Amino acid sequence: DAWAGEAQWRILETGFGFGLSFLTSWQAWRADPQRPRLLHFVSIEAYPVSREDLLRAASAYPSLLPLAEVLAAQWHGLLPGFHRLWLEEGQVLLTLCIGEVQAMLRAQRFEADSIFLDGFSPQRNPAMWAPDTLKAVARFARRGTRVATWTIARAVCDSLAQCGFQVTKA
Repeated sequence: DAWAGEAQWRILETGFGFGLSFLTSWQAWRADPQRPRLLHFVSIEAYPVSREDLLRAASAYPSLLPLAEVLAAQWHGLLPGFHRLWLEEGQVLLTLCIGEVQAMLRAQRFEADSIFLDGFSPQRNPAMWAPDTLKAVARFARRGTRVATWTIARAVCDSLAQCGFQVTKA
C-alpha cells in the first residue's frame, strides 16, 4: 500500500545475495495495479553470485523463476563498480553496486522509500552491520522510510535506534 499512487519507489538493499528480495519486489510491483511507474532497486553486493546460482536459488520459488530468467539474461560482466539493468521496458531499474558496502554507500546519494538490510549474520559479516555502516545507510532515509531486516541482534537494533529509527519486532 505504501507505494500506491507514487510516481516512483526507491529501495536500497545491503546484500543482493541471490536476488530474492529484488525478485520478490519486482513480482509485487508487477501484481499491483496501483504500482508506481518506476521501481528503482539499488543493491550493494561485494561478491555477486553466478548466473547459475541465481537461477538455482530462484528455482525454489516457482513464481519467481520467470523473473530470475529475465534477470539472468543480463547477469554478466559484473566487475567492481556500478551496473544498471533495465527491465520491464525501463519501468524496473536495478542498480547493482559491486564492492564493499561502505565505499558503495559513500559513492551515491538518494532518498530511499524502503531499505532492506541483509548480508549474512552480524557474526559472519560484521562490516555490514557495524554502527558506521548503519549510520551511512540512515543517510538514505527520509521521514517515513521503513527499514526491514531479518536480524534481531541487539547491537543492530541499538544502532538503528541511535540512527533515529523506531525499532519493532514483527
